[in-house]
Amino acid sequence: MFKNALVYRIHSWDTPVFTELEERLATARFAACGATQMESAGWLQPRGDKHSPLIESVGGHWILLLGTETKAVPAAVVRSELEARLDQLEAETGRRPKGKRAKEIKEEIVHKLLPRAFPKRAQMPVWIDVRSRLVVIGAASARKADAIVTRLVELLGGGIVLRPLQTELSPSAAMSHWLTTQEAPPGFTIDRDCELKQPDSEKATVRYARHTLEIAEVAEHIVQGKLPTQLAMTWSGRVSFVLGETMALKKLKFLDVALEGAGSAAGTRDDGFDADVAIATGELAPMIAGLVDALGGELRETLAGPVAARPAANDEAIAA
Repeated sequence: MFKNALVYRIHSWDTPVFTELEERLATARFAACGATQMESAGWLQPRGDKHSPLIESVGGHWILLLGTETKAVPAAVVRSELEARLDQLEAETGRRPKGKRAKEIKEEIVHKLLPRAFPKRAQMPVWIDVRSRLVVIGAASARKADAIVTRLVELLGGGIVLRPLQTELSPSAAMSHWLTTQEAPPGFTIDRDCELKQPDSEKATVRYARHTLEIAEVAEHIVQGKLPTQLAMTWSGRVSFVLGETMALKKLKFLDVALEGAGSAAGTRDDGFDADVAIATGELAPMIAGLVDALGGELRETLAGPVAARPAANDEAIAA
């Protein structure tokens, strides 16, 4: 369900009733790009059934799915068309368009070719943990997640503020300590992939792939000033992932131990969706909590303000 994840803390949210969100989502459904439209985004049915709702609640966890579609004309094709048009205009008028006029012609060419461009679609899951006041977005980069955060703020309302989950100890500093001491934090193991990068203009980079990291060479790179930007880890023998310098969780994989009993977790539904959600939320919630502890706990200033869920207004939503 989640291949990558970025975690956000919910602040100051007057949580809406679950049914209200269903009504709001109905006005923001995904629609494919129009003939001359370069991109489109909207909400899809998380269960994959076109007759199912646009938001699901499994065990009190709210699940959304954002769909995107982009169309792009190959740059080489645009350049070729542009050169031909400029040559033609130069032959007809004796002057070759430049600057603003050349840019306008390029935009006209892109607009003309867009209807023939192949669309590219992507889907990004969103998990709202109402009780823990966390939002997990299935994206590997902040750039992609930011667009979803903007939509979530509009959708969820209630004065919600979403901020990236921050810890007292930066991931890079923690990873440096784990690698130099060759000692992983409690509950975690260090795997065999790592990237170290020099924090200067040259960005000298060293990568280890499928290689033991319990060697003096790794510690020496850190002593020389390189910082870990990615480190492969496993939590409790259940979930493997790559921790990034911005606390992005990449290449998430649920291991066999975590997948045992998946069939019984599906409940009465036979599409496997409930089981996937139960596994993802049941494994990632304690893993994220353990990772935050390993990074010195959540940054105190990000805990300012009300973060506890309002039970009375949300009983219906959480039980949905």
